[in-house]
Amino acid sequence: MSQDFARIAGQMGRDVYDGLRRAVELGRWPDGRALTAEQRQTSLQAIIAWERIHLPEQERTGYIEKPGCASDSHDEQPINWRNGGQQDA
Repeated sequence: MSQDFARIAGQMGRDVYDGLRRAVELGRWPDGRALTAEQRQTSLQAIIAWERIHLPEQERTGYIEKPGCASDSHDEQPINWRNGGQQDA
């Protein structure tokens, strides 16, 4: 991605970002036309560039929480795959 593209994408308004994100999620423009593979790729690059400037890391597309983060302190129950996924009585 060129710096010019990233700069221009970062300057688009929130409404444009939201529209592009929705189009990528649905695979269609608001008028119902399908996105081409090239349009989807370019739109996704613009979304990522915008998010890099305007959103904290944990809210960006594709964010994966790293092990050892604050969420490790939550009380989570592991999934029990024995007995077809049902818990032992």
